[in-house]
Amino acid sequence: MKKPPPLRAIQAFEAFGRRGSVTAAANELGVSVGAVSQQIRKAEDALEARLLERRGRSVALTALGRVYHAAVSLGFDQIREAQDVIERARSADTLTISCLPSLASKWIGPQLLDWQIGHPGATVRLVGAETEPRLGAEQVDFRISYGDKYRDFNHYIELFTDWVVPACSPSLLAKHPVRKPADILDLPLLSIEWARDHRSPPSWAEWAASIGTLYRKASGEVAFSLSSAAIDAATNGRGIVLAQLSMAAEDIASGRLIIPFNQRLRLSQAYFLAWDRAALQKPFGPELRTWIVSISKRMRAALIAS
Repeated sequence: MKKPPPLRAIQAFEAFGRRGSVTAAANELGVSVGAVSQQIRKAEDALEARLLERRGRSVALTALGRVYHAAVSLGFDQIREAQDVIERARSADTLTISCLPSLASKWIGPQLLDWQIGHPGATVRLVGAETEPRLGAEQVDFRISYGDKYRDFNHYIELFTDWVVPACSPSLLAKHPVRKPADILDLPLLSIEWARDHRSPPSWAEWAASIGTLYRKASGEVAFSLSSAAIDAATNGRGIVLAQLSMAAEDIASGRLIIPFNQRLRLSQAYFLAWDRAALQKPFGPELRTWIVSISKRMRAALIAS
């Protein structure tokens, strides 16, 4: 078996193939252009194969060079990922939580302030985002999301499954009193329609079917892509919403929202927490994960009891 090229030679070749030029590879590695070219020639000599070819004024990978680059890149990608894990573990300044926007503003955000008071040495960054992040690669430690998106992550735990219930402001109900659940459908309805990559919560049509009546879509009905926006519109007296209890709990407890009839529907999927393994090596990382799980258990118990 032939001796493989020196590691420096492979590193120079990998950088060239990834960056597309000898100059860019040299800048990345902190060496001269001549040093990169020399190392690539060493790789070719050891392999007894041409890895680069000149095309006019530029230099590109040969067909064999592309095959070899694809293979060696896998190893260097793993090395870079391992280095990121170490760097993130050493960076104890901030713990970043990526969360669905409505959950961030209506559920975990207000409670996170209380956790911070109990952990004054911790710095937590809460980011509301619909798109699932690449944990670690995007400097995100934890992700709270919904449904089968948990498949995108290596480490995760189910949190709770939410319910929706009709909720509106006291002022709206004073103007439009209802005597039976079906009367709710005559009020201005606020709908929630999530993005396509998440299955939306139960609709008014599904709620109407659950109480044994037909759904009569009113003209001018407003649909929101964010649950929090629909709930805020309801608290401002603009209509009645099928509010998620996890997000409307504070508004209901304060009296800003009231539930005319406790006719609720369960969401089809659960929320989950995912984490980057390096997050648990940071100060306060394990405590933050434990806390998120604990408030989820309390939410789950409250949903069952209510």
